[in-house]
Amino acid sequence: MAHPRDDRQKDLFRPALEQIIDMGHPLVRLAQETDWDFLERRFGEVYRPGDGHPPLPIRLVAGLFILKHMHSLSDEQLCARWIENPYFQYLCGEHTFQHELRFDRSSLTRWRQRLGEERLSALLQESLRVAHATQALATKDLERVVVDTTVQPKAVAHPTDARLTHKAIEKLVAFAKANRIALRQSYLRVAKRAAIMVGRYTHAHQFKRANRALKFLRIRLSRLIRDINRKVEGDPILGGKFAALRSLAVQVRFQNQHQRGRKVYALHAPEVECIGKGKARSPYEFGCKVSIATPVTQPKGGQFVLHAKALHGNPYDGHTLAAAVADVEKNTGVEVRRTHVDKGYRGHDANKFRVWITGQVRRTTAAIEREMKRRAAIEPVIGHLKAEHRMGRNYLKGRDGDRTNAILAAAGFNFHLLLRWFAALLRAFCQAIFASIQHSQTA
Repeated sequence: MAHPRDDRQKDLFRPALEQIIDMGHPLVRLAQETDWDFLERRFGEVYRPGDGHPPLPIRLVAGLFILKHMHSLSDEQLCARWIENPYFQYLCGEHTFQHELRFDRSSLTRWRQRLGEERLSALLQESLRVAHATQALATKDLERVVVDTTVQPKAVAHPTDARLTHKAIEKLVAFAKANRIALRQSYLRVAKRAAIMVGRYTHAHQFKRANRALKFLRIRLSRLIRDINRKVEGDPILGGKFAALRSLAVQVRFQNQHQRGRKVYALHAPEVECIGKGKARSPYEFGCKVSIATPVTQPKGGQFVLHAKALHGNPYDGHTLAAAVADVEKNTGVEVRRTHVDKGYRGHDANKFRVWITGQVRRTTAAIEREMKRRAAIEPVIGHLKAEHRMGRNYLKGRDGDRTNAILAAAGFNFHLLLRWFAALLRAFCQAIFASIQHSQTA
């Protein structure tokens, strides 16, 4: 099996990072507290025996994922920050300051796809272990949790019939050019004009004209589908390539506003779902549902995320509660005794004697009522996940990308809380030293 390359001999005459950086920095403390051996065991499962280019060190890969979602950086921004920040390099296991990248930007994409949600959940588990070991999170905080769902929007434009039809025409023409299929007519120029006019007519409330322009687009899309079908008929290789695109184009051609069931909202991301959350400012969101769990208490280090999982198919919230509680227990190793949820979980599938719904009167005590008042504490956590840790717009591809982004956003949020916790401990330690010095001087 190929092992990571050992380049320490090249760094023999360079100063060590410990001589450059402040060893009291929160990132240094985080690097020291993290169990990298645990992450190496979990991530190392994807290694395959045989010859080939030596893989990246596990600590480097794990550190990059932590930094990316902790500071909400794109892959390009992460590469730029890593090459100029010695603390980033120390967290990733470097011994000396590196003046050039040890990895390629595309390596992050390949590692995300290779590891998947199951192995990347080790980052979330490790963040909770470090929080518990440093007393930022107590055992009692893990026994009482609040569970809620939100929408993880996908990086897609707002879907309209005219835009989707025009995009389908462009993709069909691009497919024909890539495979050297001679079309009778591409309709690109007239389709672009028709798509623009649909928007103008709709803005002017001239809906009959808008419908005529939309009908014009759909007719041209149908002609392209039939034309390419005739050209690829009898060629099994081209037919196989065209099958998926043809299915999407036909669905876009015949879907309408009032039909029931699955629809296509983005050609480059057909897995996107339309989810209505009842918000006045945004009645519908396009992406996938995500289940989130946090402590219902007030931990010293903050409201850590105990569970995050993308849920496809827009399931009913109550039917996801049992799996969410089981996932919390798996991540923390502590049995959940109380779960607090909102009224969207009525008719849930979990143990009803351990679940309390907002507004419930029966089986409540003074302590439980105080906890029920803190159920809304999960809402700002969801807001921070979306605004600061890349859950507000998911750029990763496919359903696997949805699941990966949700778990990495939760891990990044937890590691961000740990940095704040270590900084607070350092301030408290310095204040105690100064107080003792002043006390000795006055005495």
